[in-house]
Amino acid sequence: MSDPSPLLALDEVTVQFSGLTAVDHVSFQVRAGEVCALIGPNGAGKTTVFNAVSGNVRIHSGAIQFDGKPIHNLPPHIISGRGVRRTFQNGGLFAERTALENVLVGLHAAVPNNLFALVLGTRKSAALELEATRRAHELLDVLEIGHLAGTLVGALPGGQQRMVEIVRALATEPPLLLLDEPSVGLTPPTRTQLGVVIRRLAAERGIGILLIEHAIELVMNVSDRVIVMNEGRKVADSTPDVVRADRAVLEAYLGHA
Repeated sequence: MSDPSPLLALDEVTVQFSGLTAVDHVSFQVRAGEVCALIGPNGAGKTTVFNAVSGNVRIHSGAIQFDGKPIHNLPPHIISGRGVRRTFQNGGLFAERTALENVLVGLHAAVPNNLFALVLGTRKSAALELEATRRAHELLDVLEIGHLAGTLVGALPGGQQRMVEIVRALATEPPLLLLDEPSVGLTPPTRTQLGVVIRRLAAERGIGILLIEHAIELVMNVSDRVIVMNEGRKVADSTPDVVRADRAVLEAYLGHA
């Protein structure tokens, strides 16, 4: 890992809904170039943690820092603009647009543009469009789905749609990527491919990755650290080998000994 200081830091974060505590004094850190998995049974508070980090819910107490600065309770678009990008379980792609066009939507914030140049159709606007298109193709190739560039997203299987969504999240080269159930709908070979890509993004590009995932073998293969949650609390935070060897964790949260 390239930087010992935390990229993301949660300190005693608590989230409540109408008096019900969904996240209870949770603390952990994610560093640049680190893959950290957040696992646990349904209702454990994992998605609420994601929502708190991305600004989709307000925290009741505690603090969340990104790159050394507080981000808790900021609007989602501000947090995203600072470099925290997220995928969602239910996608959010434009089904009537191609995979390439969906990635270009993600690139709009990364490629500078001039409104007047775009309106007037100047050479500058043409150059910007070409650069954005080149970059979008490059990103699709990163996840080895460049051949799907011209295919309407609505015509793609669910697993391939997930891959397009991850590519779109990568468009702005975020320092921190939140992946919410990235392997849902993926075939075993594609899931393996996704694991390779996740490791490469962390190791080669230094992206900090926090993922929620139920596919335990994927978690164990790609993660540097595994955080286990139950009933809103963090009950374990260690390496995959340590978590895998903890019988109490296996029985309570992974469903087997």
